[in-house]
Amino acid sequence: MQQLFVYIFKNSTRLLFLLLLVVSLVLTIQSHSFHRSQVISSANFVTGGVYERINSVNEYLNLKTENEGLANENARLKSLLFNFKDTTKVIDKELLSSFGNYKVFQSKIINNTYNVHENFLTINSGSLNGIQPDMGVMNSKGIIGIVEHTSKNYATVISVLNVKSQINAKIKKTSHFGTLTWNGKNTGYVQLIDVPRLATVKKGDTIVTGAQSIIFPENINIGTIHKIYTDNKTNYFTIDVKLFNDMTSLGHVYIIENKDRKEVIELEAQNKDE
Repeated sequence: MQQLFVYIFKNSTRLLFLLLLVVSLVLTIQSHSFHRSQVISSANFVTGGVYERINSVNEYLNLKTENEGLANENARLKSLLFNFKDTTKVIDKELLSSFGNYKVFQSKIINNTYNVHENFLTINSGSLNGIQPDMGVMNSKGIIGIVEHTSKNYATVISVLNVKSQINAKIKKTSHFGTLTWNGKNTGYVQLIDVPRLATVKKGDTIVTGAQSIIFPENINIGTIHKIYTDNKTNYFTIDVKLFNDMTSLGHVYIIENKDRKEVIELEAQNKDE
């Protein structure tokens, strides 16, 4: 305490000057509206800048939550797209799961291989989330693969870049269909085989999922025709399809459940047994 008094005594002149300066500034601001408005504006500028930066940090930290929310909303919208001709109707979230043939889940890829002949992906959703084998996997650009195995919280997906993958697909303009496979050579291209020679095939035409698929809805994007080969022995086309998706860079995905799939399989199995 004694040191404090000594400091004040030694610097009494300076402290008195500062005190009088503060008092004069306060009196000037209070008595002149222009000065008062300038001070308030300056204070708002400083605090506004601080709040803006804090808000930017909060927005950055909440990006994960925002992205998941958008993915969930997109899943609901895709359910509407797949199931209803009149998409202007408002469908309650709880009713969504009981309407139509398709139900859509959202998930995220946490592992992805693309440099071997039998490539797989892993998603962070499993049986506890309603994911089951033989569900289609896609994103906003097109198909990605088909769920093969599930655990409680995760699932593996057979990539379209898998030599064992076979998916029904068609030429969008003509509806001529074939089987989508991969020859194991290029990650940007898959092959549509067994397309009849009578089909009108042009480079740049869009390839989409076919009506014979019981996994994917019809007309889901796959890619565009890049090259066309003719097999003289079989009278079929083999088509190189340039994928819309970059299979080496994938994030959020949608899992598609066809509710009628089991019924269709059981019905077709009866024909085989006869």
